Amino acid sequence: MWVVSDDALLDGLATGDPDATAAFIERFQRRVFGVALRIVNDPRLAEDVAQETFLRAWQRSSAFDPRRGTVSAWLLTIARNLAIDTVRLRRIVIVEPEEILARPDEGSERGPDDLALLSSETERLRQALGDLPAEQSRALVLAAFYGRTAREIAESESIPLGTAKTRIRTAMLRLRAALVDDTEATE
Repeated sequence: MWVVSDDALLDGLATGDPDATAAFIERFQRRVFGVALRIVNDPRLAEDVAQETFLRAWQRSSAFDPRRGTVSAWLLTIARNLAIDTVRLRRIVIVEPEEILARPDEGSERGPDDLALLSSETERLRQALGDLPAEQSRALVLAAFYGRTAREIAESESIPLGTAKTRIRTAMLRLRAALVDDTEATE
């Protein structure tokens, strides 16, 4: 193993030096894998998280600020965050907005009047969602039904964070306008 500082190895990683990159990975791989394994509790998934951690470290090596902490702490924070995101994503089953709109209504112990009103309101909502542009509908469904943040939506859709936020907000405004207009028209 190289007898150089962690900062020097990170600099070598940033410049693409193959020897420094190999030494960087060798120095930190067990700790990164250990953090990932403790969180995801699956060795194969932990390997994926570790690999993604080193990729992110390489991509974001220029953003490292030694005044904020050590290279080790920075790298292990990346591993921890990726592992947590991985666990969250494993719990979420992504369903296309069209599939949600096509699902039949499920009535529980409601009376006929309640079911009729619920069915009518649900149909209005389905129609309004269906009238939205696909990218806005998808962003809104991911945020509202699946609890995804704008940042998570931006990453999963490979779009800028601002675009994800705009899609969600525009979809909500259009949905509100459509539902309010429908309500006022029926009153």
